[in-house]
Amino acid sequence: MFSIALKNVLLTMAYILPGYLLCRFRKGSADHLPTLSAVLVYILSPCLPVSAFLDLDFSWPAFGSLALFFFTTLLLQSAFMAILYAVFHKKFADARFRVLNIAGVLGNVGFFGIPIMKALLPQNPEVAGYAATYIISMNILVFTMGIFCLTREKKYMSLRSALLNPTMLGFAVALPLYVTGGRNYLPEMLVSAIHLLGKMTTPLCMIILGMRLSAVPFLSLFSRPFVYGAALTKLLVFPLFCYGCVAFLPLPLSFKASILILSAAPCATVILSLAEIHRSETAMSANCVLLSTLFCFLTIPPLALLI
Repeated sequence: MFSIALKNVLLTMAYILPGYLLCRFRKGSADHLPTLSAVLVYILSPCLPVSAFLDLDFSWPAFGSLALFFFTTLLLQSAFMAILYAVFHKKFADARFRVLNIAGVLGNVGFFGIPIMKALLPQNPEVAGYAATYIISMNILVFTMGIFCLTREKKYMSLRSALLNPTMLGFAVALPLYVTGGRNYLPEMLVSAIHLLGKMTTPLCMIILGMRLSAVPFLSLFSRPFVYGAALTKLLVFPLFCYGCVAFLPLPLSFKASILILSAAPCATVILSLAEIHRSETAMSANCVLLSTLFCFLTIPPLALLI
């Protein structure tokens, strides 16, 4: 498990290099990021859950397992956010602690987690479905608890935004296709196209991170001690907390393994997007995303040994 996890984490991270070099050799620039991010968010991201669910055979026990995974991840993320809030809320006047409250929980579970889970458990196609449902539970927290932690303003919390966004719309398409066995009646070319677009999310996400990395003085990534705490919380403390909560329950190995590895994914890029929208600690948010992504090759492989 260690070597498989290490190879796939390094392969995923290798996609950062083209984006970094593209900007360094002046063939691209950070000015292009809004367009690339729009392609990622509005075109590719909705295809990710659709692609994952098209690979699954429907049964009521399997559907129940996915539902349980959704509620489990929603509860674990909410509980850990609540713990961080209880510990640090008196320091929330300092925006760094508000970023920590979400950076320590919200992860890149789709773009980063799905390919790694597929590589670790190739005989368990349900892990892609678990990852897709994790995206949904995280998405709900992004637009509620996530927004509140960044802004401390309840007016920005929006259940409507949590339910009406590209990822949730993709899930709204994926679920009926899964229940009705969509891959059996959809045109093969359409299914192949959806799978292709879903697979493009990981490379494009990492290329965008590489382009962002090129715009940041490299040494500055390592010059903020607070960011190390956020990265350590996300990459080790949070996944161990999640795994500890389910390790001794009578659940399938693929369920527990998905909880562990997906929770260990680096900080979600949506954290940076939220920070930019609300103009709150954008530099630290960028550092959390980039540094946790660079460091995850040191943490995910050892965690995989627990499976």
